[in-house]
Amino acid sequence: MSKQTILVTGGAGYIGSHACVELLQAGFNVVVVDNFSNSKPESLVRVQKITGQSPTLYQADIRDKQALSDIFAKENIDAVIHFAGLKAVGESCQQPLNYYHNNVYGTLVLLEAMEEANVKQLIFSSSATVYGESTCNQYAEDFALGAINPYGRSKQMIEDILRDVSAADKINQSTSPWKIVLLRYFNPIGAHESGMIGEDPNGIPNNLLPYVSQVAIGKLAQLSVWGNDYPTRDGTGVRDYIHVVDLVKGHIKAIAALKGEQFKTGACKAYNLGTGTGYSVLEIINTFEKVTGRPVNYKIAPRRAGDLAECFANPALALAELHWRAEKNLDDMLADAWRWQSNNPQGYE
Repeated sequence: MSKQTILVTGGAGYIGSHACVELLQAGFNVVVVDNFSNSKPESLVRVQKITGQSPTLYQADIRDKQALSDIFAKENIDAVIHFAGLKAVGESCQQPLNYYHNNVYGTLVLLEAMEEANVKQLIFSSSATVYGESTCNQYAEDFALGAINPYGRSKQMIEDILRDVSAADKINQSTSPWKIVLLRYFNPIGAHESGMIGEDPNGIPNNLLPYVSQVAIGKLAQLSVWGNDYPTRDGTGVRDYIHVVDLVKGHIKAIAALKGEQFKTGACKAYNLGTGTGYSVLEIINTFEKVTGRPVNYKIAPRRAGDLAECFANPALALAELHWRAEKNLDDMLADAWRWQSNNPQGYE
């Protein structure tokens, strides 16, 4: 049986580079498209060192239709994993047009290029930010959507577009229907166990874990914990953290699912990727200190607007239909994040 070829948009980024490792090790050919706006070419050099194989790289922007059309004409693509996009909630509130242009318009261009090339299998990197506020803290896929920031709304808009594209195939009785999986991530953290690839954010990190590890290594002076008066067990916000390697293994399970009965006549289905367990900010800090032996200097600051008290996944559907579950625990996530940070104090530089 010939190898499947997967196009990975944003394949040099944090999650994308880990996906390349798992795809190559699982026997896929990998083609990467990345514009390096929030990633480094060095990550793919490291992917080659870990796997002994090189993905084929095209430096291009997904908004460049001609570049994408040329790639589809040249490479025999079977399916696309679409990671490319901007992803910082705070920044999206300051630069909404940039987020809608990159994320929504970029996806439209990608879909047009895919349709013209008759490549209609897609795994989309969505987010738990598509969910609205709920009285229940454990989010299931059938909960109402209602993103509360431009980043989340861009992901929700793309989900709507993908459902419409899939539904149109049913109306038009397409003989080669779209097969689409929407993967709603909770909070990916950690790094590859080799310590060779990991999260290397531009400038000041937007996410908790790279901030914690940069404080621990002395790159940043102090962590701000936004609010300690939430109705949670220690007053700080509770989130579902998932190891990035567990997360990308969910994408490989999703590719396999596209061949199954439930996608035979085309479909667009959403799945949560999370552990189903929530940890508070203080639990993350305390566990990090225990696992690494490094102190984390932090201060309590006022709550941020738009932050929920508690949010974690109900991952039952991914287990039932994708046969996927997270395997790594919090100690693994934090030990691997620290190994990456301590081996690469300046990231990929």
